[in-house]
Amino acid sequence: MIKLNKPASPANHADLPAEASPTRRTRMGEHAKADPSAEGAKPKAGSGNKDALRFIPLGGFEEVGRNCAVFEYKDEIVILDVGLQFPEEETPGIDFIIPNVSYLKDKVKNIKAIVLTHGHYDHIGAIPYLMEKLGNPPIYCTELTKAIVLKRQEEFINAPKLQIHVVKNWDEIKFGEHFSAQFFGVEHNIPDTTGVILKTPVGNLVHFADFKIGYDEAGNPEKLDEFEKVGKQGILALLLDSTNAEEEGRSLSERVVEKNLEILFKAAPGRIVVAIFASLLTRIAEIIKIAERMGKKIILGGRTMISNVQISQNLGYIKPKTGTIVPVEEMHKYKDDKILMLTTGAQGEPNASLMRIANGEHRQVRVKNTDTFIFSSSAIPGNERSIQVLKDNLCRQGGKVYHSRIVDIHSSGHAPQEELKTVIKLIKPKFLIPVHGYFFMRATNSEVGQSVGIKKENCILIDNGQVVEMTKDSYKVTNEIVDTFYIMVDGLGVGDVGEVVMRDRLALAEEGMLVIITTLSRQTGQLLKNPDIISRGFIYLKDNQHVLDDIRRKIRSILGNIKQKEVDGDYLKTILRDQIGQLLYTKTKRRPMILPVVIEV
Repeated sequence: MIKLNKPASPANHADLPAEASPTRRTRMGEHAKADPSAEGAKPKAGSGNKDALRFIPLGGFEEVGRNCAVFEYKDEIVILDVGLQFPEEETPGIDFIIPNVSYLKDKVKNIKAIVLTHGHYDHIGAIPYLMEKLGNPPIYCTELTKAIVLKRQEEFINAPKLQIHVVKNWDEIKFGEHFSAQFFGVEHNIPDTTGVILKTPVGNLVHFADFKIGYDEAGNPEKLDEFEKVGKQGILALLLDSTNAEEEGRSLSERVVEKNLEILFKAAPGRIVVAIFASLLTRIAEIIKIAERMGKKIILGGRTMISNVQISQNLGYIKPKTGTIVPVEEMHKYKDDKILMLTTGAQGEPNASLMRIANGEHRQVRVKNTDTFIFSSSAIPGNERSIQVLKDNLCRQGGKVYHSRIVDIHSSGHAPQEELKTVIKLIKPKFLIPVHGYFFMRATNSEVGQSVGIKKENCILIDNGQVVEMTKDSYKVTNEIVDTFYIMVDGLGVGDVGEVVMRDRLALAEEGMLVIITTLSRQTGQLLKNPDIISRGFIYLKDNQHVLDDIRRKIRSILGNIKQKEVDGDYLKTILRDQIGQLLYTKTKRRPMILPVVIEV
């Protein structure tokens, strides 16, 4: 029996890495403006204040991902993060969703800088798609973030060469006449994450990026003096991560996670496979150290895992001993109890390394009954079913599976309520702007702020595309709405898949389609042969002959009611689509997409 530290509660830590971020709905054209008065935003008289700082979220305020914010003062603009969002149920077939930067189209010359807070794709992933449209302004980020951006940029051979400037802790950079920024380190599950103090003519704004508070082995919080130093500069507005605002308490210490992982490693009779996000580089580095202490060899599974570990080695964030990391092709040279594999696929992604192992499709790895599989990750909402199927497959083949719901082997990279309260009390902002996440997450973060003294009317809750004008002592949510509807990346196409295409894809997915091929005489307009009918995703024709007969009778009836010999093809297609559609709905209560094809001979 293995003795382990059990989780305090079954609540799942919401961890949202670059490669797998949960998302939802609505931004394919429409924009429902929230009621400012309901949000505590009390509009001031007047509009278009030329001396006000304009804050405009282009993404990340109604989803988790696609993080991108614009700060504008007179003729200068600074952009914070340019992230992507992963596809959702309502965007079938889409690769990514990226911020809509149409507002900046005529203001490209005003963009002085892009600041990237860290290397997760929900903060940097749209860089290759948007830099040319943004005029390729200078980018400011930390060393690791730069390396990840440049590595991904290699896949886009026609993209412009980036101007990236590396910043370090407490560096201060002047972007133009009105903007400067100071950088300070924050704890997250990827190294080199930076918070930003944006210094403007109306006051200092602080963005904490994605963050949590770290703890030592005794459970004492670390680096709080850094936050106190920020607060002493006088902060007008605090932009605060809302991803884990619904979670009570504080973060689980990474030291506890590492201790539990080591206990599991020591108890494993054979090979160990750790499924983990490839972006959790801090934990990956610690796992490698534990493996070295136990004399185990490290195998890396998944292209992203291999790439991220290599980048971290080059920069000195991961320092394995020579010979610790070996290619998967050499796995057979070592005994099973000397093997530890770090692999992608913790979310049940179909093409990831772990899923290929579970399905028996991996070239070098087959599941053995002595294998131990450890999921050092949380389940991203929407992925629960695929993760469960993955765990079932591994168990059926004899593998022993551990996950974060039964033992503390994962800690989120996002601050829960008590840590949010701590930061707010240390920073002492006049205004609180909850960022990152769905409205409910941000509303909860607003309540957290109010519980430690932020006035309700000073908590600014807005949606993507709304414009906030800030002065030294007030703010206003204007009536202006900036376009933030989805820009979708599908294969090589960027923005060419819009609302109409998505609606068609959803209709095909939900109801299927029916193709009706009608062959007519050009001279007489008479039907020359029995109509051909093709069904895909609607009904199986061989089992529904009576429906086929009804459709053909209806087509003959429609053509019989048309008296003129020459019939306009488009007019006939419309009639067939409408009347066959009504027939099918009456008989099946379903509305397949109907595609009439009229051939005149």
